[in-house]
Amino acid sequence: MSRQCFYITTPIYYVNAVPHIGNAYTTILCDVLARYHRQRGEKVLFATGTDEHALKVREVAEAEGVDTRAYVDAMEPRFKEQWQALEIAYDDYIRTVEPRHVRVVQEVFRRLMESGDIYLGSYEGWYCVSDETFFAPSEVTDQTCPNPECRRPLSWVKEDNYFFRLSKYQDRLLEYMESHPGWLRPDYRANEVMAFTRAGLKDQSVSRINNGWGIPVPGDEKHVIYVWFDALLNYLTVAGYLEDDEKFRTVWPPSVQMMGKDIFVRFHCTLWPAMLMALGVELPEMLVGHGFWTVEGEKISKSRGNVVYATELVNELSSMSGAAPELAADAVRYFLLREVPFGADGDFSRSALVTRFNSDLANDLGNLLNRTVAMAHRWCGGVVPEGARPDPGLAEAARNAAEEAHSALCDIQFSKTLEAIWTLVSAGNRYVEQSAPWNLQKEGKTEELGKVLYNALETARVVAVMVNPFMPACAARMWAQLGLPGTPGDSVWQEAVEFGRLPGGTKLAAPEPIFPRIDTAKMKKPAGAAPAKKEPPVTQERALVTYDEFKKLDIRVAKILSAERIEGATKLLKLTVDAGEEQPRTVVAGIAEHYKPEELPGRSIVLLANLQPAKIRGVESQGMLLAADVDGRAILLQPDAPQDVPAGATVR
Repeated sequence: MSRQCFYITTPIYYVNAVPHIGNAYTTILCDVLARYHRQRGEKVLFATGTDEHALKVREVAEAEGVDTRAYVDAMEPRFKEQWQALEIAYDDYIRTVEPRHVRVVQEVFRRLMESGDIYLGSYEGWYCVSDETFFAPSEVTDQTCPNPECRRPLSWVKEDNYFFRLSKYQDRLLEYMESHPGWLRPDYRANEVMAFTRAGLKDQSVSRINNGWGIPVPGDEKHVIYVWFDALLNYLTVAGYLEDDEKFRTVWPPSVQMMGKDIFVRFHCTLWPAMLMALGVELPEMLVGHGFWTVEGEKISKSRGNVVYATELVNELSSMSGAAPELAADAVRYFLLREVPFGADGDFSRSALVTRFNSDLANDLGNLLNRTVAMAHRWCGGVVPEGARPDPGLAEAARNAAEEAHSALCDIQFSKTLEAIWTLVSAGNRYVEQSAPWNLQKEGKTEELGKVLYNALETARVVAVMVNPFMPACAARMWAQLGLPGTPGDSVWQEAVEFGRLPGGTKLAAPEPIFPRIDTAKMKKPAGAAPAKKEPPVTQERALVTYDEFKKLDIRVAKILSAERIEGATKLLKLTVDAGEEQPRTVVAGIAEHYKPEELPGRSIVLLANLQPAKIRGVESQGMLLAADVDGRAILLQPDAPQDVPAGATVR
């Protein structure tokens, strides 16, 4: 069946607390996929929302001394504020207290009672209020929640409940999983689901005694519907189930349903598809469970005082760098999706965020765009050079990057997608370094200069198209600096990534750094961090040199063209650098513990160029990279405006 709509969902979030980076991560993942499919010209429905009938929500409201409905009404806008700050462009935001949802939940419950898939019975066992989950006695060993991410005390519950015949669908679920490889992603999580299912599915309690909060069971208001049964049905409500047949026909089934691994196995991959089977409704095309984020190696927890809010990070980055808030939000989006392979757990640290900000965004992306636009203003009247032909090497790099990015996103591999895009960023920076437009200008090679600048600007244009789903504000700024109307999101991906579409003669905007580099000395310490103990400075007597002796040193600015590790050496990198000469130089530098090879191409460095060559680990080093030594960490030195300083410029 040809898909008429790309329908993607986040789980809906409990409103007992403001969303943290874990919730933001899920929502950003879905936003990226939604933007990408819109950019491919597809109809998209991207839904998120809030789960407001949880028992723990009622308990928090009571603890604060407010009415539960008043509490959820006050909390819901705070979620929307968070998503707005992170540029989340959802199409539908659903609340489980909405009448449209209550109607669907009660009608589904009634139909399943009528078909015999829901029956009245008695439940006696453990219940976790925090996880809103029932546990059989055989699953509990110490009266605490078996979920390792929770481990809170359990409540023993004995009451009449309505049950859903989950056991009835065990064999059908296993058969479906086995006959639909790729339905559950990543594959290793599919194995977890199959093991859980083969161990035996028990009928699921789907009601609680009515405590004044929740959706009443139709015909029996002594009970309210279990929060998970209620919440899972939001995906049907958004699609128009039972109320808008035409919408439901064009939207259903969901293309991708995204969630954290904690609610993947027990709820989304067993209870949810079994409910759909009982209703005779087609199952989602793909269910995806991602990993967790920890902070400095520890689970995110209010009691640990390490909860990190995405909007807090946006404000910090904006303050430290001077970047506009929407661009700082883009940097947070980029970091969360680039830092770890999708599916794996990630550990958050502010230092890692700032390193990514400086190396990938301020340096790599900033170099590609800003220095090229600046050179076009300086030497080409501030317009895109006309008559230049696309460079075959860059055109091939762009084509390969677009194909790899598309393939990776279809495979739900976000970090791989960004890696593919950054191969084009690096290729563009290498092209500029190797073509040395500053030398072409000096030599009066106007035609060749125009060709180089055109191709560098065109590379930036294609990159803007490809980063748009991940960093929409950044892509729009790049687009504007290139003098193009609208935003990259207005263009169709398949056409816009073709190399050579930048119109010659286009008036460029003034160059302005999108991601100003952060001075790491201004980094904000995490809450609760102890101040560093200040040691008295150690002074050492150093031999003085005369000015004539200093003049013997040839210290220059150089540009790194490539970097790679040296086999068998943990501290050394082999750098190929442009020192403003006819041929690049090889320099061995002891910075491997502080910089990754992929972070370095395109960066300016300070080089001692007339040091006697020396063979280090079998590699002849033709100079010495100069760096600051800060508490044993090597920090590279570079000009304030590297785009304005050509390779080979003298340091004096």
